[in-house]
Amino acid sequence: MKHLLDSNTLIEAKNRYYSMSFCPAYWQWILMQNQALEVASISLVAEELGRGNDDLAQWSHDNRDMFLAVDDEATQQAYASIVASIAARAPQMKIGAFEDFLSGADPWLIAKAMATGAVVVTHESYDVNARRKFLIPNVCEEFHVSWINTFELLHKLDARFVLAG
Repeated sequence: MKHLLDSNTLIEAKNRYYSMSFCPAYWQWILMQNQALEVASISLVAEELGRGNDDLAQWSHDNRDMFLAVDDEATQQAYASIVASIAARAPQMKIGAFEDFLSGADPWLIAKAMATGAVVVTHESYDVNARRKFLIPNVCEEFHVSWINTFELLHKLDARFVLAG
């Protein structure tokens, strides 16, 4: 897989600009790109999405094949490297930032990208001064993992949502 989606890219799309009710083409495009081996996510993102009681939770449940497992050895080793690195930086962060980061899908998403050479797709922004939380782009930069946002992905993959008629 070439691009791995963070949960915030799917949540933001559903809540704001690509609502499932008025832009089903976006969600079909995601699945088509998954079939083309361009876009996926990880099982822990599916778990996060599944905690909701909405169309996105149902969509993630119905499309489980798009969410990759993280139990392979390469991902596990990459995750261990990430944990060691952020543990060393935890004292400079807000209390609880380390635990918060490890409790979600973010470190696993980055680890899967490291293991597969994928690009992480997130709406988080790089902030060298971040102390409140560990940001995906900051950790990606540390581990030389590429990252982009949803709109960059759409341009990169030449997405087109055209009205019929």
